[in-house]
Amino acid sequence: MSIKSFILKAARNGLGLIIVFFDWVSRPTPIKRSAEQQNKVQEAVSGLSLYQLYACPFCVKTRRAIHRLNVEIDARDINKNADYRTQLEQGGGRIKVPCLRIEKDNEIQWMYESNDIIKYLEAATA
Repeated sequence: MSIKSFILKAARNGLGLIIVFFDWVSRPTPIKRSAEQQNKVQEAVSGLSLYQLYACPFCVKTRRAIHRLNVEIDARDINKNADYRTQLEQGGGRIKVPCLRIEKDNEIQWMYESNDIIKYLEAATA
C-alpha cells in the first residue's frame, strides 16, 4: 500500500468515525406506535437485512432512518464478517453499501442507494 493510499484510507476512516459520533449525539427520536402497530410494522420489515459498513456516511444515514422509523433490521457489517461480504457480492452483484436485502415471497431483491432504501422503508412502515 502506498503512503498516499494509506493517508486517504486513514482520513476516510477518521471522517467516518466523526460522522458516527455526531450521529450518536444527534440521534432522531423514534416514531412512537401502539404495541399492535409496532408489531405490524416490525412484521412488515421482517425479511430485510442491511449490508453496511460502520463508518460509511451513507450507511449512517440509512441507520438513522431505521432508528427514526423505530424498526429492527438485521445490520450486516461486511468488514466484520467475510460471509456477509461474499453474500453481498454474489447476491447483489457488487460490493457497494448500503444495500438492503429484501426477502419476500421466497424471492430476494437487492436494493442499493441510501435514498431508495429509506423511501422503501418509509413506505413499508407507513
